[in-house]
Amino acid sequence: MISFIDDNKQFYGIEPICRVLPIAPSTYHRAKDLEDCPEKRSLRSQHDDYYLSEIKRIWQDSKCRYGARKVWQQMKADGLQVARCTVERLMKQHGLQGVWRGKGKMTTNSCDDQKRSDDLVNLNFNAHRPNQIWVADFTYIKTTSGWVYTAFIIDVFARAIVGWKVSIVGELLNRYGVTLLRCTTCTICSRLPCTHFRVL
Repeated sequence: MISFIDDNKQFYGIEPICRVLPIAPSTYHRAKDLEDCPEKRSLRSQHDDYYLSEIKRIWQDSKCRYGARKVWQQMKADGLQVARCTVERLMKQHGLQGVWRGKGKMTTNSCDDQKRSDDLVNLNFNAHRPNQIWVADFTYIKTTSGWVYTAFIIDVFARAIVGWKVSIVGELLNRYGVTLLRCTTCTICSRLPCTHFRVL
């Protein structure tokens, strides 16, 4: 906005432009004053500039691999006393991010031509009695011994899990249907059959 005013003030003047734009003339003049005299800026802004230059240096020296924690630790090792939240804030503001450790997990491998299950409840998840509508979901978590997959079924009326099954072997794409099917079978055997069943 400041640069726009700079480019057009000779044609229209500062105050007429500020009347149209959501900025007060005093705000524009203050910004230009701080631009000409950086020492008038707040102490925090001045510190941020210095810290940001150090953050960028450390981040680039790490070949853009370090996240906020490692950058902060390196700054401490270099003798810079700065809060970790400050490093996190400045890195987030300027789009500096470290590399995530570990291999990503593929959770979906969908085919556009694959037949989808019918929506039997038309996205209306209001049940008037127990076991009228069940919904199912599937989640996973990484542990020290590998990935653990859990399928669970929720009774919409009770808002409670009525059945679940855990699997620790196989890949998600192969185990999803098997684990969910076993979960459904166990739940149906222990409760009354439901009217509708939909996999979310």
